Amino acid sequence: MDDLPLSDLDAFAAIARERSFRSAARKRGVSASSLSDSLRRLEERLGVRLLNRTTRSVTPTAAGQRLLDKLSPALSEVAAALGQLDSFRDSPVGTLRLNVPSIVLKLFMAHLAARFLALHPQITLEIIGEDTFIDVLAAGFDAGIRYDERLERDMIAVPIGPRRQRYVTAAAPAYLEKRGVPQHPRDLLEHSCIRHRFISGATLAWEFERDGEVLVITPSGPIIANAVEMEIEATLAGLGVIRTFEELLAPGIAEGRLVRILSEWDSEFSGPFLYYQSRRHMPAPLRAFVDFVRMEQRKNA
Repeated sequence: MDDLPLSDLDAFAAIARERSFRSAARKRGVSASSLSDSLRRLEERLGVRLLNRTTRSVTPTAAGQRLLDKLSPALSEVAAALGQLDSFRDSPVGTLRLNVPSIVLKLFMAHLAARFLALHPQITLEIIGEDTFIDVLAAGFDAGIRYDERLERDMIAVPIGPRRQRYVTAAAPAYLEKRGVPQHPRDLLEHSCIRHRFISGATLAWEFERDGEVLVITPSGPIIANAVEMEIEATLAGLGVIRTFEELLAPGIAEGRLVRILSEWDSEFSGPFLYYQSRRHMPAPLRAFVDFVRMEQRKNA
């Protein structure tokens, strides 16, 4: 078994991670039939089925999952070692895959990406919005961005984007004229509130803070959505009170279409972090991005 083709092992890992021949083929820039041939050769050499496939799904067998768990770290190291060779070129090349919360995409990721790619035009950024907590490395990403992420062993965190952010509360003037202006967070229990539901299904309580006092309430209201854009539009339409990132509400407040309320109860928190695995042979695109992010932080300090 010492002469198993690395390309066939890599093809198996790609299919198993994507749970799809087509998706794996598209990301690798090859045909689905070539991946199918690689998988067939590998299963014949090993004498064991690695993937169960039907017309609707592709899932690892028990043997396939065990192989994938052991194989993924090794393939990552091989990719990192090969990526290290890019440092010998004038400019690093390759693809950098990032897993990013949707709020980061909305607030600053596009502008940051534009500045980075202007410096490194031979790098391709693949940025996937994700609001659920996943193992970014197991999912095939090079790095992730998270708020207050609990880092596992051998992970490194680098500040990225704004270092301090706030949750603020606001409502449309017409709503406040009709329902009155809340004077205390507890008053919101008698108001209509626009709430956010994450893809995971969780709907978070609203947390307020003033002079060290923390107050948590669970409001109710006519709208629960997983799209911030809709929540803001519902607030502008006078359907209720919203509490979210200050940056998202700033345009409406500046235009007078929203009124900020309970400002003494704003909640401030630290900005997001880029996190990645600590390893000696870091892929050149990731190394370039980490260096760029650190340079941006020094520039904005």
